[in-house]
Amino acid sequence: MSHLRILLAVMRRALTAPLGTLLNILVIGIALSLPVGLYVLVQNGQALVSRYAAAPQLSLFMKLDSRSDDIVQIRKRLEQHPAVSHIEFVSRAQALEQLRQDSGLGDVIGGLDHNPLPDTFIVYPRQRDAKQLETLRDEFRRWPKLAHVQLDSEWARRLEALLDFSRMLLLLLATLLAIALVAITFNTIRLQILTRREEIEVSQLIGATPGFIRRPFLYFGSLQGLLGGLTAWGIIATSTHLLNSSLADLSRLYASGFSLLPLTMADSLALLGFAAFLGWFGAWLSVSQHLRRNASQ
Repeated sequence: MSHLRILLAVMRRALTAPLGTLLNILVIGIALSLPVGLYVLVQNGQALVSRYAAAPQLSLFMKLDSRSDDIVQIRKRLEQHPAVSHIEFVSRAQALEQLRQDSGLGDVIGGLDHNPLPDTFIVYPRQRDAKQLETLRDEFRRWPKLAHVQLDSEWARRLEALLDFSRMLLLLLATLLAIALVAITFNTIRLQILTRREEIEVSQLIGATPGFIRRPFLYFGSLQGLLGGLTAWGIIATSTHLLNSSLADLSRLYASGFSLLPLTMADSLALLGFAAFLGWFGAWLSVSQHLRRNASQ
């Protein structure tokens, strides 16, 4: 019951200065929403890479003057290659028909004097390492009767490198903002301590322990951090909803069905817990400094 009474007293004290409390909560919420928003973008980027680059593949385009014997030889070499999992063959006629269906330019394609598309092998390699895939691509480029070899997941690997950079940026940004939030709580609690200095000194004279003195300030810091975390969660949820509304039309144009995924339950709880901890830690530092200063005097 003592903990509940202290918590209720802390809430009443916060309501005595609603504007200052609200501004502190907004500052914490906005500051937290920056790294959390970047985290949401990184997670969605990772999902996009996994979605479209789950099976890296190489496209081997035959020369236009290749004969059926050349195709058979390339097929045998690919089937016997230890780095190849399986292959698919797309003939020139199949490629032209697929282009006719997908492009909607049937009349134009039908008027062509000859088929300009090459026979193609789609190769699915066993390994997924970027360097090994590039080595395999370079090896195929030296094979005869191949006009061009394309590593179709190169764009995804560039995006993965960008995501790695974003993760490092996220870590640095989160660290800096965490320090800033601790400093905000530290100063807020320090001001409260100054206004209650005489009350604290009297409590110490009658035998109050440091833990008893710290408790209301720790509750206040934790509550302020928790409310800031809730504010950050609301900012992220609202921003995700608004962005998805704008992405809906763009996704329909590209027939991708892509939308930003919101924070999961685990991520949301981690955000609230981390925000409450930062508030608690800032309050603990502030009160501990005051108690040490009093003890040394």
